[in-house]
Amino acid sequence: MCFVRGRARIIVLALSVVLAGCGAGGGARSHGSPRLATATRADYTTNAAGKKVRLVQVGSFKQPVGITGAPDDPSRVFVVQRTGQVMLLLNGHVQAHPFLDISNLVNSQGSVEQGLLGLVFSPDYAQNGLFYVDYTITGNDIRVVQYQRSASNANLANPASAHLVLAIDHHLYTNHNAGQLAFGPEGDLYVGVGDGGSEEDPYNNGQNTDTLLGKILRINPSPGGGYTIPPTNPFVGQPGKRAEIWAYGLRNPWRFSFDRSTRALIIGDVGGNLQDEVDFAPAGTGAGANYGWSIWEGDRRNKPGTAPHAVFPVLVAHHSSGYCAIIGGFVVRDRSLPGLYGRYLFGDDCRPQIEAVTLSPGKAKNLRATGLSVSATTSFGEDANGHIYIASLNGPVYRVTSG
Repeated sequence: MCFVRGRARIIVLALSVVLAGCGAGGGARSHGSPRLATATRADYTTNAAGKKVRLVQVGSFKQPVGITGAPDDPSRVFVVQRTGQVMLLLNGHVQAHPFLDISNLVNSQGSVEQGLLGLVFSPDYAQNGLFYVDYTITGNDIRVVQYQRSASNANLANPASAHLVLAIDHHLYTNHNAGQLAFGPEGDLYVGVGDGGSEEDPYNNGQNTDTLLGKILRINPSPGGGYTIPPTNPFVGQPGKRAEIWAYGLRNPWRFSFDRSTRALIIGDVGGNLQDEVDFAPAGTGAGANYGWSIWEGDRRNKPGTAPHAVFPVLVAHHSSGYCAIIGGFVVRDRSLPGLYGRYLFGDDCRPQIEAVTLSPGKAKNLRATGLSVSATTSFGEDANGHIYIASLNGPVYRVTSG
């Protein structure tokens, strides 16, 4: 699975916050934006007994690109396969039959960046059985669709229950689709959308608030399809601005997450030729945030133009240090991993070592290798108990554990 990162460079998988910064795109964004130094491969000690974190393989899948749990159900973990299936781990055992198979609807053949890309369950899934998927279709457009689990078998979805929630025009290019879905602490659905593809954002979609491309959206799905817009979205009622937008100025926010403890929003945005970035919005902030793309890439000016009130990334991953496609993860809230507790776990496609860092508004500190190594990392996941999982495009899915 390759993602085009530069005009002539192709790599394996580039699925690629305090509101401070320089108004109108002026000045440099480097202040308070630390370089992501090359970390060591030493193990990271997780408790006083000297146990180290380790990976336990929970299954092998076909091009896994996502992992998530069902709310309030620690017995079920779901794995998204790019080819169009959602597989189920029930009490740690991979089920032979997919939970959902929509491979006939998903376009995963036109480009390695396309396919079934995201999955999230309704916060009230135990009662309503609703969940949502994000995928690309023939013609390159993006669909967010609601499904419901089977009324007779909790291990299967009802494929006839589909309702279209959101259609996004992405017809020009096959890359930069993003695909992350997540429910925020307030219960609204957040959708990550790439800048529309090609390279260098040729239509300046990242800075254009009259398009859904290059954004994180916030919507409220309706039970029978479609959606409403939360009235507190930042651009509600503003002419020429899409009211669905929560944040903009993003290139390919392949994976973002909410800290289940602090409720902070953390975005891993895959950059272009030189830098990737991690953006951080504490709970209660981030509405209308402009993360700078494509005027800015990380902490460097990328091209002429303006990016009003551009937000500083808290981490910048320099390709000169071996990074190429950051894979955003989660803040660890698993009490069985005390040495990693409260630290943001993330990866990169070109660096198999998994790293951890402590994030706070405008700051990142104590970047360290964990001693874990996953080649071709595609995604991190979190189950109902807060256990962390890591997927490799090569097939394995691992759980992070200690001992």
